[in-house]
Amino acid sequence: MDEKTCCHREGIEKDGCCHKTKKRSDKEYRNLINRLNRIEGQVRGVKGMLEKDAYCVDILTQVAAINAALNSFNKVLLAEHIRTCVAQDIRDGNDEVVDELVQTLQKLMR
Repeated sequence: MDEKTCCHREGIEKDGCCHKTKKRSDKEYRNLINRLNRIEGQVRGVKGMLEKDAYCVDILTQVAAINAALNSFNKVLLAEHIRTCVAQDIRDGNDEVVDELVQTLQKLMR
């Protein structure tokens, strides 16, 4: 377990590890779920293409579209995270959130 892990006010202690939580607005929740549902449909479509022996380039094109949709999902989620969680933590004096954000950005840029 990482010693730097800390609990948010809404953190949930589970198996000795803190899992942060965030309450999302209905609008934000619906937007993210709709995006994930579309991505799920795209993945199922690719599976169907593979099962029907579709041409490799056609499958790769669809996989590229899935990657773009996932990147778009990440951009929306990251922007909301910065506007809410990160901004509030900084206002509360928790500057460690900046390190967490940097680590998150590094993971996304791999």
